Amino acid sequence: MENETLLARPDLPTSPRVLGAEQGEILGLPGTVRDRFMVSVDESGGGFSLVEHQFPAKTLAAPLHRHSHEDEYSYVLEGRIGALLGDDVVYGEPGDLIFKPRGQWHTFWNAGETPARVLEIISPGGFEKAFLEMHELGEDLMPDSMAEIAKRYGVAVDFENTEPIIARHGLTF
Repeated sequence: MENETLLARPDLPTSPRVLGAEQGEILGLPGTVRDRFMVSVDESGGGFSLVEHQFPAKTLAAPLHRHSHEDEYSYVLEGRIGALLGDDVVYGEPGDLIFKPRGQWHTFWNAGETPARVLEIISPGGFEKAFLEMHELGEDLMPDSMAEIAKRYGVAVDFENTEPIIARHGLTF
């Protein structure tokens, strides 16, 4: 019993929780990248956040960027995912995990002809709040506002070098 006291986290939810397949806040317009918020930084005690990215065929999920605080892990649920990690292009299929370490320039996209879904594990958590801010802007989200939001979270964005990636892989963004 003494060890149980040490493991207890009074700041975290303690009742069982199941997030059903159709549950969780989903933001984004149909036909664009959509985000399903599953576990927030507050719910995990800061350790991680979990977001499901859903995107149409041949769609870039994010401009080329680099995190200073977070590592990201993309677990492919559906579709074929392409990712530029530094100078390397890799592809993931359902069941594959793509690791995007902090400090490395990267981007990722749906490389297939059908919709794709990935579970994005962000560690430590918190960057999911940037997604929320970007979704709040809706159609008013522009490169300058996206870069400003990213900067507040310690993320650098490179739109200039994103354009050749879009052209090379036949993507929309």
